[in-house]
Formats: sequence, structure tokens, C-alpha cells
Amino acid sequence: MTLPSHPHPRPPLRLLLAALLLSQAAEAVEGTPPVPVWSANFEAEPAAPLPAGCRLEPVGGGRALAVSAPDPAQPHARLVFPLPLEPLRGAGLQVTARVRAEGVSAPPKPWNGIKVMLHSRSPEGDRWDQQNQPGGDFDWRRVGFTPRLPASTTHAELVLGLESVTGKAWFDDVAIIVLSPPRARPAAPPAGPAFTGHTEPRLRGAMISPNVTAADLETLASWGANHVRWQLLWGGFPHSPADNGDLTAYAKWLESALVHLDTLLPTCQRLGLMVLVDLHTPPGGRNAAAECPLFHEKRYQDFFLTAWEGIARRYRGHPAVWGYDLLNEPVEGLVGEGLLDWQGLAEAAARRIRAVDPDRALIVEPAPWGGPEALENLTPLAVPGVVYSVHLYHPHLFTHQGVHGNPTGVEYPGEVGGRRWDVEQLRRSLRPVVEFQRDHGAHMYIGEFSAIRWAPGDSAERWLRDAIGLFEEHRWDWAYHAFREWQGWSVEHCSDPAVTTPSPVPNARERLLRTMFARNRAVTPPSSP
Repeated sequence: MTLPSHPHPRPPLRLLLAALLLSQAAEAVEGTPPVPVWSANFEAEPAAPLPAGCRLEPVGGGRALAVSAPDPAQPHARLVFPLPLEPLRGAGLQVTARVRAEGVSAPPKPWNGIKVMLHSRSPEGDRWDQQNQPGGDFDWRRVGFTPRLPASTTHAELVLGLESVTGKAWFDDVAIIVLSPPRARPAAPPAGPAFTGHTEPRLRGAMISPNVTAADLETLASWGANHVRWQLLWGGFPHSPADNGDLTAYAKWLESALVHLDTLLPTCQRLGLMVLVDLHTPPGGRNAAAECPLFHEKRYQDFFLTAWEGIARRYRGHPAVWGYDLLNEPVEGLVGEGLLDWQGLAEAAARRIRAVDPDRALIVEPAPWGGPEALENLTPLAVPGVVYSVHLYHPHLFTHQGVHGNPTGVEYPGEVGGRRWDVEQLRRSLRPVVEFQRDHGAHMYIGEFSAIRWAPGDSAERWLRDAIGLFEEHRWDWAYHAFREWQGWSVEHCSDPAVTTPSPVPNARERLLRTMFARNRAVTPPSSP
């Protein structure tokens, strides 16, 4: 599992600099670049005083916005621009800016630091879309990201500045363009049953450690699980050897990981564990902004397509292999010129696989990060036998408390990030999955979900119970994250983070999973926990 950018305190400034805004409709003439729906080049005088730490400075014959945060005791300086909603709601956007940095301290969390951030609010909650930036010194560079705002967005603003760091940064040529209109919904869903790729009433299982053993698989099967998501993971997050871009080394690692899978596939077949082959580490790994260079260099895309063709040839017809998860939590960033975005690359890989293996399920997660809301960015692939997958870690401040600097002591149900989170709010957060399933007659798979084991009291067990209940209600296949991988997600460990060995007696979280897995043995499993 990887960690996306996450919530920030609500920006305190609401400063509209009318002279800096250029708002217009995003209607491009055919054959010309799209017209920005919002842009700023900072050449005009501001209509209102700039906040502390912000000023306009001469740069290369023009001017740019300079933001300084010199005081470590108050390491925040930012400018906030309210945005027009109508051209943004439901649209696929590209946000770009030129940025320069001088003496910017290292961000304490990946989502801190230099901010070019689109903050939006909808009934589903707040979003903080951005491209994480490193500290230090660098000359002018183009930064950007490609969000899609919910159609129900009620507020949107662009934030430029520095957060939780000291130093100085300059911003210029900021633009927001519409890449694609809101995703159209069909008048009626397709007729007939959805493709699942298996004959089980439901797949209920877990993602497993890349170092899983036969004994581990025996234990998981004894609990009643009938499925494993087999992650092909090189190193960990946020750093992996793949990040170095050495494709020869990557190919050698990938072959060793597949040999390990080959060795244990007979065990999975004997135990009745349907295997999903998950390419967790992509060619090129991830860069400092947690994006996949797969979308920035052609050599990675070529290797990706060739690798999947080879994996499909290797496992076609294998009775223990349910399918192929094309890429774990894809993050594009700014797609390189002449390269495929995730929609195009996923379809190209799917066609390569289908030419070799016509039967295994193709599992596709949306970009960015595979969250439920990201399904708005994905159009069903024009390839047969696709299952669509999302990962559930909402609310992140609860599920990931104590991870990467997030505060602890966050309870569920309860107030999290200014919103009441309970089973009904979880249901609302999964609404995009329900709508995608309904609109496209698709089968849905929850490839990851979890709550950190040291959540206070019985919070983790209550969250898991509510989440699994919703999956069961909609008849989705699911895989818990994770079995015998990192101990923070382990249901075999107690809630005390200081205890790093498994408990001798099953705790409530383990008992819950065992109870749910036991439904795999029932002829007609019930529809809710």
C-alpha cells in the first residue's frame, strides 16, 4: 500500500486578488491548446494587500509571486485563490505552474513543503490535490497534477506557498485547463450478469507479504480465506530499488519474484486460494513526488507492456490464478509528450494480455491512488473480462494514525477531520463505487482496506466490521490489507504498538476476519455481517 497526499488544516486565508485572475470558459479551438479556465502570471498590481511572506518580484523581464517563510516558529506562508466552480465540477483538470526554490527545508511529511494545491469540498468530504515537492534549491521547473473534482463540488480554491517549511519559493505561469469533460453516465446499465472471472459466491481473502511461505498460506486457508492478492513488491514505500530506473535490475527482480510465486502456486491450488497477481512495483518505481515515472518515459511503458505479456503467457490456463492486477495505485503526474496516460496504458496492457490469455480476470484500479473517488477518472475499458478495483482507507487520519507523523488517539465512530465518520459516512464515501457498478454493469473488487491496529479501544474492529458489511451488502470481492506483511496492519498482533510479536490468543479483529472468511464455506453466504 502506498500513501497519497493527505488532509491539511483548512487554509486560513480567503484573499481574492482580482487583478491576478483570468477566468474564462474552457473551449479550445480545434488544433490549438486548451484555453485555461483560470490562470495567473502576476504581471498586474494586486487589488488587495498580499499576506505576510508574499510579494511580487521581478523575474526575467516579468514578475513572479515570491513566498518566504524565514521563521521556523511560523513556517507557513500562502496565498489562496477562490476558483470558479462551473467549469471545474466533474471535469478532468490539469493544474500546472512554474516553480523555483531556494533554501527550502525538508518537508516533515510528504504532503508538506512547496504548495501548488487544489483544495476542494463536496458532500463526500475535502480533497487536497497536489504534486508533492522536495525541499532544497532548484531552478525553474514545471510542476503539475491532473485531478478530477466531484460533480457535487461546492467550493474550490488554489493554494500557492510554503507549509511547515522555511525558505523561499517563486511561482509563475499558473494555469488550470480542462482535459476531459465530466464522465457521461449511460442511460441504462448493460444487461446480463457482470464478469467476475471465478465461480465462487465471493472472494474473501487478504493481500499477503511478498515473502509469504507455504506455512503462512496454510494458516490463512485454515481461517477460511479463498483468495490472496499476491503483491510483486520490490523494496518498500516510499523508497524502492526500482526508483533508480535500472530496467535490467528490475527484470532480474521481477523474474525472482515470479519464481517465488511459481513455487507456491501448487500450494495455493491445493488450499483453494485464488491468486491475483498484483504488479505492486512498476518499472521505474516512484519519484520523490510518489508519481510513477512509467508515465514520464517511454522505456518504462514499453517494458510494462512486454512484462504483462510475459506474465500472461506464464500463467494462462493456470487454475489457481484468478487474474492480473495491472498496476497498484497508479499516479500519473504530468504525462510525458507522446506517452499514454493510465486509461490508455491500461487498455494497451489489457489487449496485450487478452491476445495471450483470454480467460484470466483483468483488474484495473483508477488513478490517482486507486481510491473510490478516483473512479470518476476511469472509463470502462473496451476489452472483455475486466474487474474494477478500489482501495478503502477513509478517513485516512483514522486508518493511518501514527503513520508518517499522523496524530494518534483518533476514534471511530467519531469526529475525524471535522466530519462525523460512522457507517453511513463510509457508505457515502463508497458511493462512486456503487454508481460505477450500476452504470456499467461492472464487478467491483476491494483490493485493499485496513485500519491501523493501535487505533484506540475497539475502533479498528468497528471500522473493519462496518467496511466489510458494506462490501458484503454490494457483493464485492475483497482482500484485507495485509496478512503477515507489516505488523502495523496485522490482525494477529494486539493494539499495543510496543508489542511486536503476534498475540497467543486471537483478538477481535482476527476473530472478525475468521468469521467473515468462514462464509466462504457456506453454500449460500448471507448478505451482511
